[in-house]
This record gives sequence, C-alpha cells and structure tokens, in this order.
Amino acid sequence: MTTSPFHLGWFMNFTALQWNDQFGSTENPWTGQFYVEMAQALERACFDYMLIEDTLMVPDAYGESFDAYLKHAMMTPKHDPVPLATLMAGATSRLGLVATMSTSFYPPFMLARLASTVDHISSGRFGWNIVTSGEDSAAQNFGMDKLTEHDLRYDIAEEYLDLVCQLWDSWDADAVVMDRETGVWAQGDKVRTIDFQGRWFKSRGPLNTVRPPADRPVFVQAGGSPKGRQFAAKWADSIVAIANGVEGMKAYRDDVRARAEAMGRKPDDIKVLFLVSPVLAETTAEAHAKKERLQTSDRYAEQTLLLMSSITDIDFSQFDLDEVLPPLTTNGERASLEKFMQVGSGKTLRQLAKEGTANSVHLVGTPDDVADQMGEIMEEVGGDGFLLTSNAVSLDRRYIAEITDGLVPALQRRGLARTSYTHEHFRDNLLEF
Repeated sequence: MTTSPFHLGWFMNFTALQWNDQFGSTENPWTGQFYVEMAQALERACFDYMLIEDTLMVPDAYGESFDAYLKHAMMTPKHDPVPLATLMAGATSRLGLVATMSTSFYPPFMLARLASTVDHISSGRFGWNIVTSGEDSAAQNFGMDKLTEHDLRYDIAEEYLDLVCQLWDSWDADAVVMDRETGVWAQGDKVRTIDFQGRWFKSRGPLNTVRPPADRPVFVQAGGSPKGRQFAAKWADSIVAIANGVEGMKAYRDDVRARAEAMGRKPDDIKVLFLVSPVLAETTAEAHAKKERLQTSDRYAEQTLLLMSSITDIDFSQFDLDEVLPPLTTNGERASLEKFMQVGSGKTLRQLAKEGTANSVHLVGTPDDVADQMGEIMEEVGGDGFLLTSNAVSLDRRYIAEITDGLVPALQRRGLARTSYTHEHFRDNLLEF
C-alpha cells in the first residue's frame, strides 16, 4: 500500500446540533462556539479545510410542507456560513475555512468584496464553495419564480467568475506602498476600473478592498454533471465529489483531470476530495453493528428522503416506498439524484432510503481498519483525499473525537495524513502534495 499522504477536509452545515439521541446536545449552536472548538480540533488533526455548506430557504419539497424538515431540524435552520468562517478564523491559524455562496443570488461585487475581506481576516485561509443553487424555493426568496435551467446556471457562473476575478485583480499586488517620505499610501496607477460588461453582469470597479493575500480565495466546487465537471475542471482548486464506488471515483477523477489538462491547467493543481462517512468503534464487530442500527432506523430513511427531496426539488413522498422508482429528472443536483436512484439495481425506494446517499464506499471498523481501507482506496483511485461528514443529520462531539483522536492518528502512523502544516496560506497547503 502507498504511504503517500492524502488531503482531508470536513463537510458540515451551520445547523442545529444532534439533540435527540443518547449523546445529543442541548447547547445553543448559534453562538458558533461548538464550531469554533470543532475547527480547533480539525486543525490539531491537520485537516486541509472545513467546508460550510449552505442553502437559502426553509425546504418544503417533501410533502409540500415545512413540517417534516422542522420536525427533524433537517436542512433548516441554517445560519449564514461567512460570519461563522470569520469566527473560526480568529480561533485557528492554519486550517482552511470554506463558505458556500451562490452565484445565483449574491451580487458579484458584494461577493468579491466579502470574500476578499474574510481572506484578509484569515490571513489567506478563506475558500469559496461555488454553487449555482438547485432549489426553486430559494429562487422565490429573491424575487424569482424559479431557477434558470441547470446548464444555463453554469454559463452564468462562468461570467460571474470572470467578473469577480477581474475585481480582485483591479488592485495590483504592489499597489500599497505606504511611503512616508512621499506621503503616498497606495499608487493610483496600480488601481483601475475594469469596465466589465457581459451578457448577464456589468460592473465598473475597482473593488474597494485591497487585493486578497493569495491573489484570490481558494475555489471549491462540486461538479457532478458533465456541465458541472467542465466548470470544476476550469476553476476549482478542490472538488467535492461523490464516492460512487472505487471504479466510479477513479473514473471521475481521471475525467476531471483530463478536462483540466485539455484547458491548459495542471491536473495536479486540482484536489478531488470524496465524501465519506466513516463508522468507527473499538472493534470491527461493534462498528458494523453501529452502522446497521443507523441504516435500519426509520428516522434515517425518512431523513434521507427529506434531503433528496430538498436538493432535487422532487417530492419523494409521492412514491410507494416498496416500489422501484420511475425515471426521474431534476433541475437541481443531477449527480446526487443519479447516485441515489441506482438505476438498474431493482431496489425499492425504501431500500434506497435506508442505504442513504453515500453508500458506495463502506468505511466501517476500528480506526486502524478504516485507515487501511482509506489507504487502499486512494491507491486505486490515484488521489487526492477525502471529505468527511457525519453519518447522522447533525453533529456531536463524540463523532468529531472519533475522527480527530482515533482515525487521523491511525492515518498519520501510516504516512497517509500530514502531521503538521508547512505553509501559511490555504492554497499552498493544498498544493504541497
């Protein structure tokens, strides 16, 4: 097995904490203190980054009602990820902090200014998870009847990215001189308008913040559809990918790297991290029993359907749980729908729901078991790492500790995870290996 290290990230939401099981918490999550302590734990474990996912609505896709989502605190409430990233930045020094912001709803100038500000506050450790959004109910919160068509959203995002990058570039890196002798703080010839006029956006510029510390924040993106893959191959520094079996993982990574190379990028400059949810225990048998308890619970199945309804805008309550799903299409997250449906498997909706959305790679066992499994998978896939997330809908400290104090040390002993940070800036740590 290879001893080359791979990258680790964590995928989470600024949502209610796990509250209704034996290890649930009644603390107030909205102060951010739980997540600050989590960020410190991940930094001690030398994670590359922590990604805060986001959506902009209270879902009602399942059963055309808010009720089930509110009952389970599922996909709602969600507080804004950017202030949380800023709070966590003040409590850490090396961990990358990625916030989700949508090209469908944030004005480009506002996003460029906000991202530049947080990148400075974090000393070059801020990342932007670029999404186009996938829910009509979110669009309706911003004065739209529905979202634009899936592939068109990516065309709009292309122009959006071009604009925000030009805004960041409207200040030269050496514009600020602070010359006491001449009394010049910044040179006027090194700050300029961009006079951008595209098909969807128009902006004069310049940005009224100085250039970000590492020229621009780190770009993270989840491109699953062909259009999404092309977008990610062009722009992303790191990609959030579904772990669709080892062969599927390798095929996805090879495809994205080939697309990047065709566009003149170095494939190694893109780090593909696959979503996984390890199940850990002191013995292998205990870990498998733990997973079985989780996946056979009715609550888990219902929450899976709530999630899938929300991200695809398909009401799964309309289908018989004991029948195979009919062909379905979505204007939302197409790759997630394809992965969930397992077309051709013959499985009923009940079976799909109990398997969940990340069932193709099974990381179950002791920390040593799972560390070996992760190493073997990365050797077959070729890289670049994993993006961990909780098996449950919400987080608790127990699961975080199982990862940071159990799994990561096992990976480090095998040379599969870093034991210290080499660089100050987020992007430099990503590019280290």
